[in-house]
Amino acid sequence: MTAAGPGIDPLPPRVVDALRCSVCGSPIELAGRTLRCESRHSFDLARQGYVNLLHARIPAGTADTAPMVEARSALLTSGAYAPLADAVAAAAGAPSGLVVDAGAGPGYYLSRVLDAAPSAVGLALDVSAIALRRAARAHPRLGAAVWNLWEPWPVGDGVAEVVLDVFSPRNAAEFHRVLAPGGILVVAAPLPGHLAELGDLVLAVDERKEQRLETTLGTHFTREAVTEVVRTSAFTAQQVHDVVAMGPAGFHLDRDGRGERLRSAAARDVTLAVTVGVWRRND
Repeated sequence: MTAAGPGIDPLPPRVVDALRCSVCGSPIELAGRTLRCESRHSFDLARQGYVNLLHARIPAGTADTAPMVEARSALLTSGAYAPLADAVAAAAGAPSGLVVDAGAGPGYYLSRVLDAAPSAVGLALDVSAIALRRAARAHPRLGAAVWNLWEPWPVGDGVAEVVLDVFSPRNAAEFHRVLAPGGILVVAAPLPGHLAELGDLVLAVDERKEQRLETTLGTHFTREAVTEVVRTSAFTAQQVHDVVAMGPAGFHLDRDGRGERLRSAAARDVTLAVTVGVWRRND
């Protein structure tokens, strides 16, 4: 495989080896700045280094927008979610193979896992090309591909040692398929007290979240461990804005006066309340 052209960060070779053509499912190779399969389906790397493997439009309101990505990146850079990132990295352990982050956004959590695992490589999957512009440059051992996580993934069978899912869609069948036997799934999900101080500025957490996790994942995985990350800390007014604007509420800031209330929101204490579960693949 050759390096990408000027201005293009190449995908790590082990990431390319794990990817499959999203049209026919064949292995693909990187030649210059183009991924190509034996059937000559091809996908060009974007200037920022990610590749878009989609060949169908996605519904409006599915992919994070530029303002949402900007808010997420700003909040994560501020360190507000660092305790969660530490817990995710600890749960992932010290993998030496491929780590796939399903719904990776700007690549923050995957980068933290790779920092703690110097022999591993990472694949960031997300439906937002805007988010993956940042993810592709978040870590030198990280490759990024745009994909709809509810569709069969353009990733080979049994190629991943770890799959991460942090506040993202949970496609249990695909998690199971891409993980190698004995591989683990790390899932971060909000507890009912998560961001409670923000009231109706954010979407409420379903009280049955844990039950829904068991229902969604239990057929393919067995939960081995769970850690609760609960921290209350002082958020600045800007952090309050960013934590609201980066989430699902970011699609609807123009409704019900939420955007106006958010613009005038004051600094306050905010609680981070999340479970980080380790799920072992049922072989």
